[in-house]
Amino acid sequence: MPVAVYILGLSVFALGTSEFMLSGLLPPIAEDMGVTIPQAGLLISAFAIGMVVGAPLLAVATLRLPRRTTLVCLISLFGLGQVAGALAPSYAFLFASRVVSALACAGFWAVGAAVAIAMVDKDQRARAMAVMIGGLSIANVLGVPAGAFLGEQFGWRSAFWSVGAASAVALAGILALIPKIPLPDEKPRLGRELRIYRDRQVWLSIGVTALAAGGVFCAFSYLSPMLTDVAGLDAKWVPWILGLFGVGALLGTTVGGRIADAHLFGVTLWGITASTVFLGALTVLASGAAAAIALSFLLGVSAFFTAPALNARIFNVAGAAPTLAGATATAAFNLGNTGGPWLGGTVIDAGFGFSAPAWAGAAMTVTALALTALALRLERRSPAGGSRVVAGSAEPREVPADAVSR
Repeated sequence: MPVAVYILGLSVFALGTSEFMLSGLLPPIAEDMGVTIPQAGLLISAFAIGMVVGAPLLAVATLRLPRRTTLVCLISLFGLGQVAGALAPSYAFLFASRVVSALACAGFWAVGAAVAIAMVDKDQRARAMAVMIGGLSIANVLGVPAGAFLGEQFGWRSAFWSVGAASAVALAGILALIPKIPLPDEKPRLGRELRIYRDRQVWLSIGVTALAAGGVFCAFSYLSPMLTDVAGLDAKWVPWILGLFGVGALLGTTVGGRIADAHLFGVTLWGITASTVFLGALTVLASGAAAAIALSFLLGVSAFFTAPALNARIFNVAGAAPTLAGATATAAFNLGNTGGPWLGGTVIDAGFGFSAPAWAGAAMTVTALALTALALRLERRSPAGGSRVVAGSAEPREVPADAVSR
């Protein structure tokens, strides 16, 4: 695996910490800004909305720009967004800073994923994405709990300052260790890349990814109040349990990344099924502290076990558009990260309590399973002479349908 892929994973650590650290900071932010916890939870959705919109927009805007320069500019903008969040005088300003940070984060993910995929062979795609997602997993192991700890000890703004510092470290790593990546001899053409959206398998992959991610983060976004108000745990335990979720995420990413290239649909089906079971169990057992802690860990495993497969699948079906494929994967995950917290906040506002997001999330993952089964059926029914386009090629070229990883 090229060292540049690991540098991208290191950068994703800073991005992921910012994206998910609010799950442990909602109560102090809500109190400081004079809003409700569900309203504070919309800050998570704001980031996700910025990711959804920013991924394709910035992928298109930077389509013909040098990749390394693009990464440098985006990580710099992201770091400035963290500083703005730390200085935010109002909820509206903080909301806006989250959207700006998310736009930069989305662009970095889209371009970074395209760079990582282009640097490895087709049978290493899931492993390359696992390295990048590993940065996200480590963010959940270390960054998110550290953010919650800093918020508890020094105020929530200290967490934003820390992510700003981590962004500066990531910038230094990109400048020092990622080489200049030449553009292809034939410049990318937007019209050709947009053709991927004619394929129903692309749309099925988007739906599966969004629903699988959204189901888990519907519950995860409100894990902090659920642990304190439903399970009865002291707030000081929240950072440790968030860290346990991250340990599960790292374990799931490592295992899923190693087997997804050979068993893409199997990993997807088993992983989403496991998430559904764990979310359902959390609905029933959330009042028990031990069960809530164990299920938090297991949700981390199942959610990130499927992540490399979901990413690789989108690159497989959208291979003729390597830049937009990365943007599509990023947008799909963050459609889920937008809808999940919104749905979780809606059921809480409806009076169903802080354990309700778990059953709402389970409904999303069940739908994801149905779409996965449909995608698999269509894949198996495709004629032996069917085709898929190969990622990174200057022109789409045909490969046998049964050569697609499953």
